[in-house]
Amino acid sequence: MKYVLFDVAGTLLYKPSLYVKMEEVLRQYGFLVDPQTLKKNHKLLSEAIFFPDRTNADFYRHFNRELLYSLGILPTDEMLDAIFASCSYLPWEKFGDTTFLEQIEVPVGIISNFNSTLKEKLKSFFDVEFSDVFVSEELGVAKPSLDFYGKALQQIGIPASEIIYVGDSIKLDLEPALQLGMKTLLIDRDGHFPLQQNRIDSLTDLNKWL
Repeated sequence: MKYVLFDVAGTLLYKPSLYVKMEEVLRQYGFLVDPQTLKKNHKLLSEAIFFPDRTNADFYRHFNRELLYSLGILPTDEMLDAIFASCSYLPWEKFGDTTFLEQIEVPVGIISNFNSTLKEKLKSFFDVEFSDVFVSEELGVAKPSLDFYGKALQQIGIPASEIIYVGDSIKLDLEPALQLGMKTLLIDRDGHFPLQQNRIDSLTDLNKWL
């Protein structure tokens, strides 16, 4: 393989305090939710609901309402406001296994449904020099659109069959990348998708594909 392309949110970066904050709010309203169930439902819902480049209060009210329904909780406006207030602007952190990026000897790129602040965020977390950073807000098209991936492939200039794409979403990452001929790997650290054959538990597993 001649190039590795990565998603960002859920693949390289995450917000470790998100579920803790949600649990705290739900507990205040008398709901004791199993942490793993909360995490899994949140992940599965993220496969079904499209995240815009720049999220806002209305989006998260909608998303969290659906999340509460999935947990068997009847949402109220007060509860939704409390979740939003508690979970807004939480800090990003990098996954521990992202240190493996420093061992990759072929060019590494980024493709993400994110806003224009992504490039500076990446610099604050990684010493790795990314050959390309494709951001949906800047290109005017987003995952899972094939146009987004097509524009990235055109700029990279390497045949799709020589590229490994790593992401955490079957719908947004694996499906479109596969359609364009890339080799795809699902990073599934929590084992939410055991039926997916092209999955890895850690980025260190990439070593066998390079």
